[in-house]
Amino acid sequence: MHRLRIVPVLLLLAAATAPAQTTPASPAPQQPPIAQDVTSTPAPVPETKSFDVSAMDTSADPCVDFYQYACGNWAKQNPIPADQSRWTRSFSLLQLRNQYLLWKDLEAAANAPKTALEKQYGDFYASCMDTSTIEKLGLAPIQEPWSEIAALKSKNEISTLLSRFENRGLPGGFFRFGVRQDEKDSSKQIAAVDQGGISLPDRDYYLADTPNFARIRDAYVGHIKTMFTLAGDTPEQAAKEAAAVMEIETALAKASMPRVERRNPEKVYHIESVDDFEKSTPDFDWKVYFDSIGIRHFDTLNVVTPDFFTSLNSLLESEPLDAWKSYLRWQVLHGEAQNLSSAFFDENFRFFGQTLSGQKQPQPRWRQCTMDTDMALGEAVGQDWVKENFPPAAKQNMDQLVAALEKALAADISDLPWMSDETKKAAAEKLAVIRNKIGYPEKWRDYSSVKVRRGTFVENQEQAALYRRNYNLDKLGKPVDEKEWGMTPPTVNAYYNDAFNDINFPAGILQPPFFDVHADPAVNFGGIGMVIGHEMTHGFDDQGAQFDAQGNLRQWWTPEDRKAFSERTECVADEYSGFEAAPAHGDTPAAHLNGHLTLGENTADNGGLRIAYQALLDALAEQHKSIDEKIDGYTEAQRYFIGFAQVWCENRTESIARQAALTDPHSPGRWRVDGTVQNFEEFGKAFGCRKGQPMFPEHSCRVW
Repeated sequence: MHRLRIVPVLLLLAAATAPAQTTPASPAPQQPPIAQDVTSTPAPVPETKSFDVSAMDTSADPCVDFYQYACGNWAKQNPIPADQSRWTRSFSLLQLRNQYLLWKDLEAAANAPKTALEKQYGDFYASCMDTSTIEKLGLAPIQEPWSEIAALKSKNEISTLLSRFENRGLPGGFFRFGVRQDEKDSSKQIAAVDQGGISLPDRDYYLADTPNFARIRDAYVGHIKTMFTLAGDTPEQAAKEAAAVMEIETALAKASMPRVERRNPEKVYHIESVDDFEKSTPDFDWKVYFDSIGIRHFDTLNVVTPDFFTSLNSLLESEPLDAWKSYLRWQVLHGEAQNLSSAFFDENFRFFGQTLSGQKQPQPRWRQCTMDTDMALGEAVGQDWVKENFPPAAKQNMDQLVAALEKALAADISDLPWMSDETKKAAAEKLAVIRNKIGYPEKWRDYSSVKVRRGTFVENQEQAALYRRNYNLDKLGKPVDEKEWGMTPPTVNAYYNDAFNDINFPAGILQPPFFDVHADPAVNFGGIGMVIGHEMTHGFDDQGAQFDAQGNLRQWWTPEDRKAFSERTECVADEYSGFEAAPAHGDTPAAHLNGHLTLGENTADNGGLRIAYQALLDALAEQHKSIDEKIDGYTEAQRYFIGFAQVWCENRTESIARQAALTDPHSPGRWRVDGTVQNFEEFGKAFGCRKGQPMFPEHSCRVW
């Protein structure tokens, strides 16, 4: 579950660099082969139960550690599969089921397409599955851009080169440019330029002074050397180029705004004239770049991170041309590595999968290709998927649930003791106009311009990237399409969009264990009900609360209410900063959550749990039932909390736990459960806890 802020989607991704090579790849350092499963077909995946007693560890005390009580046996009996770094009882298993159903459609379309749409996405999928052709091509798909990099005669030509790359759907730059809604006038779509250009997950990986990060940096440099050696460099060339890449990426990381600062929308909103922006970065020819990528004329843009571009200009001045050639070659190689032959695929996985994430082996090819096709042509594939897997009755049930949650949140706002009537009125007005988008778009995207051919997987990926780029650039100056979606129909997720002021629930998540028409109300409200409440609460978390009913960044609170709100969110931030994400061992200290990075999601979790519970009480009252009635030995209140907790049962590798503590705005499953229930007194009552026990503390945090 996410918030979605409108950000530039034209990602000039970090990738690989070095003088262009036209010779065959020389032998790389000997590494054991990584066998991606490219031949097997998947087995049918059954639905996951919404409420499962066998997942519980009833020897644990729910008042001491509710997560262990609800999920302990599941965690013990479900180790992380070798091809995963994180495995959850809900998201992972439902995603696997959805991918299996999607795979069946893709296989049928690849072998016997019935429509032009099926032929398009069937050919895309088939090109991904054609590993023999991918293997034969080796490095050939990136030789042309590498030759163009080698031909650079001065740094002044980099802007022209990057625009050419972007016009072909190639990775290769050190910033992100695109079109987004104006955050202070959400009816307008404007140009925006943002920081970028690093390949590791976060700036701290380059800058943090700890033994663990130092080891990762050494391994990353070694990975770059190996990739360049595979591409035909001598070991000496590869070492020199890896050093240049690391130097430039470290400088870009140092110039980048930290994640927590980026959560403040005022800090990422800086409207400048194009002339002023060009003057601040004279060593990159923005006029050439903007003219060459074919975007409509614009006079102003949002320079999201001005300090980054000032530093980038200094870096363009100081680093020699050869270093930039190495960096740009790395950008291309790294950006395409997963789409190339097995030598590059394997080495890419060794570092980014095994070293960084603790994943033992790649996902089977059918899953990779299903995900790649969904990402490239999601609303084409999704049209057929929803016909088979999302009946109209499911949408109708969701409409009813959303209405119940809206009523509960409206009552919550009305009853808040710390908020004035003036701010309550504005909050109620915002809630009243939240748009609800359920299942799939009303109008499907037209992918007819995406040229897909069998046997050209890298080209097909580039065509899809070019389509996304053009789709985004074409928005400049046009009316905002309020019906647009940011996720594909089979996606197991949901999101709130600040600028649209809408909540979005793809068909993929509206299935067991989140929503089950056969389950009792308590379990459904604990599952999809809490998800709905979570997304609604995003409109009123520390970020969402800065946007008004029309999606504009504007102060609509009284100063006193804003102060009271900030005190309550700080309570949540401090609380979650005390939660451990990974234990200490050796010279590696424990990793803790960053309560300010996760503040929005934690606020939404806590608010979502409360308002979904209130909606359950309302639903039971309408049915003349009590929250204390028992089903299979558990009261409806207990079933609500257990059903909620079992959505978040998970196992994750230590590597991914440490990475997530730096980069993920969501808390891990344990703290999404224990962190929320200890802030909700109805939980303690439901399980007969004593005041002062861990899950029923004397003092707790509450925003909504």
